[in-house]
Amino acid sequence: MSEAPTPASAADANRRQLLYWRLLSRVFEADEQPTLENGSMAVVGDLGLPAALLDPSVSVDNVVQRFPGLAAEFDGLMVPEGLPESEEIGADEVRRAALVSKLLLNVFATGSGSVSAGDLARWQQDAGWFERALGHDPGGLRGHPAGHELGGVLAGLEGDLVNRMRLREVLADPTLARQLTPSMSLIEQLLRDKANLSGIALANAKALIRRFVDEVAQVLRTQVEQTSVGKIDRSVPPKRVFRNLDLDRTIWKNLTNWSPEDQRLYVDRLFYRHTARKNTPSRLIVVVDQSGSMVDSMVNCTILASIFAGLPKVDVHLIAYDTRAIDLTPWVSDPFEVLLRTKLGGGNDGPVAMAMARPKIAEPRNTVMVWISDFYEFDRSQPLLDGIQAVHRSGVRFIPVGSVNSSGQQSVNPWFRQKFKDLGTPVISGHIRKLVFELKSFLT
Repeated sequence: MSEAPTPASAADANRRQLLYWRLLSRVFEADEQPTLENGSMAVVGDLGLPAALLDPSVSVDNVVQRFPGLAAEFDGLMVPEGLPESEEIGADEVRRAALVSKLLLNVFATGSGSVSAGDLARWQQDAGWFERALGHDPGGLRGHPAGHELGGVLAGLEGDLVNRMRLREVLADPTLARQLTPSMSLIEQLLRDKANLSGIALANAKALIRRFVDEVAQVLRTQVEQTSVGKIDRSVPPKRVFRNLDLDRTIWKNLTNWSPEDQRLYVDRLFYRHTARKNTPSRLIVVVDQSGSMVDSMVNCTILASIFAGLPKVDVHLIAYDTRAIDLTPWVSDPFEVLLRTKLGGGNDGPVAMAMARPKIAEPRNTVMVWISDFYEFDRSQPLLDGIQAVHRSGVRFIPVGSVNSSGQQSVNPWFRQKFKDLGTPVISGHIRKLVFELKSFLT
């Protein structure tokens, strides 16, 4: 039986509750509630915290700049492992409630109406502090989460802010454009609107796209390098060089040569590790649905294809499609150029893309075809499935991908999902690391 709360604990519980009621009122109602505001101001003052914590117009960055000691308190503030186990509420929990309220209010109360470049930049910074409070790097949930559902929520909020911003006017002003931080939501908007940009605005848009591509490419390249590669080929004798020396095996095999008198081990045979890996020339055909619902996957897979195109003995081809298909292979090594040549939107006509992809299959047993789509076709599901089944029967390794996006969220046509399962090629979805592993194991 739990003990009754002490008067101090009950008072702190009421103070914490007041802060959270004030938070809810500000998130769902734009107008201030004087009683809640005055009471919260008194609580914050008693805690020795700055009044700026209650002002949603003041960014978390600004608060931390004025009060540097709060930075450490925000870091990991909302990590579950760090929460107190005791049910009794004290002043520390009230203080935590005040800091959490600041983060939640600044990130989730985005209001309505037009948004400036400065507004977006401030929100991105606040979202970064929110991610830090959850134990992630800034941008971690929005850019590369491990299935965290909040990643999709944050990405949606950011997308709404970008949509409410007069992007063309911002891009036309170099000073304002420099305030923009590239993100998937912003890149999507730039790709959709690039045909309407020119001059300085187009140059600034390209610079942002290039910067984002380079940042994502650096992360994906690291993932490719860290993923285990092909099997050791033991038919190839090991190179007899020092870096391949298997010291443990050499000692073990020569233990019979140990001389107790000399206290020395005499080695008459050296053993080396096999390092040669089975590596056959492979062809990778990537087909990407560039309709509006697949933008995230389009960007990620375009960059990923360029990385694999840089591997030795891998021949990469890239096709994008909506109701028409376009062969982007000549630019596959430069994802920036590929993205500039895409035209987002439209519907899905998979058979058109398959008609372009199939002639690229030279040696089926040595080919992998990655098809990225939600597989919602315009009444042409059966023709696309027939083409996929024919490719699979020929010996091509077919990998259907429902999403390789930043949120891990995806919606795949359930009819296709079941057909792929029956075919023995279940749909891959979620974090792009899954696709990296599948491709690396086949291609190297």
